[in-house]
Amino acid sequence: MARGDQLARQWKIIQTLITSRQGKSAADLADEIECHPRTLYRDLEALQAAGFPIYTERVEGRNLWSLLDTLKHHIPIPFSLTELMALYFSTDMLKAFKGTAFHDSLESLSKKIKATLPPESMKYLKNVEQTLQVGIKPYKDYARFKEIINRVNEAALQKKSIEMVYYTMSRRKEGKRKVDPYRIWFFNGTFYLIGYCHKRREIRIFAVDRIKMLHQTKETFEIPEGFDFEDFMRPSFGVCHGERVKVKIWFAPDAAGYIKEKIWHDTQEIVPQEDGSIIFEAEVAGAEEVKFWIMSWGSKAEVLEPIELRNQLLDESLVMAERYGKEHEGGRQSSEL
Repeated sequence: MARGDQLARQWKIIQTLITSRQGKSAADLADEIECHPRTLYRDLEALQAAGFPIYTERVEGRNLWSLLDTLKHHIPIPFSLTELMALYFSTDMLKAFKGTAFHDSLESLSKKIKATLPPESMKYLKNVEQTLQVGIKPYKDYARFKEIINRVNEAALQKKSIEMVYYTMSRRKEGKRKVDPYRIWFFNGTFYLIGYCHKRREIRIFAVDRIKMLHQTKETFEIPEGFDFEDFMRPSFGVCHGERVKVKIWFAPDAAGYIKEKIWHDTQEIVPQEDGSIIFEAEVAGAEEVKFWIMSWGSKAEVLEPIELRNQLLDESLVMAERYGKEHEGGRQSSEL
């Protein structure tokens, strides 16, 4: 039995008993949790051992399980016990924000939750922390950009335009930009600024850690009434925007299962093949990120369409083959590492 299944059941048992006025019989609990009665009794015993004041009493010929009222009424409105426990546990998922004002606030919130939760709940949470770990990689060290993030966020809240010096990675060049900051977006380990660029006269995406200097102006702006962030980002495969293109990619049978178990893009369609392989189709805004995604699958993926993307992958493959061929001939020595 997976440890995660056990924790999920126990969590649901706590939530069910907290919301129950009369208590629940073992049979009713087992039905709600969708488990065997023997499994339910083991979970109840484990929760009691963890310190939760769960007890049973006979009411009208039935044995009902309940939580002591002192625990039920310990949590102030509007939060329930399980909501606070979930909120406390979620702070571990946001370690990528370490060094920023967001993380400072989360730590402060975590301390307040600790002071609010009863001792038996904290014991249970510590047990969960020892068995369930959340990993977020890769992510950047944003402690160095704390001030920039705070100032961008302040400008966005006050709807003030900013002037900044921005380093463009593709051109390896710094340039001045005037931007109306619409939103800060955290995606795949990176903070981004989405806003209207006065130089390009369109909405652009900027990596916050590439902002070298920033000045908040006195000029105010209004976000266009028709702008919707979800609609704006939906065509992208990741972050980049560009001309919409339909991609068709073949995946080998031993990679097909991994592709099918996730939603990679809102427009994706997966067509199974007789040999167990699949063909992945989607219409994306810009194919650059799709190219790197395909390359990460190595020989288990092949671009069928568009021909331009197929040729780009062919060129990349030839360069890689030549580079690895040189290493095999002794062109690079391990002592250089």
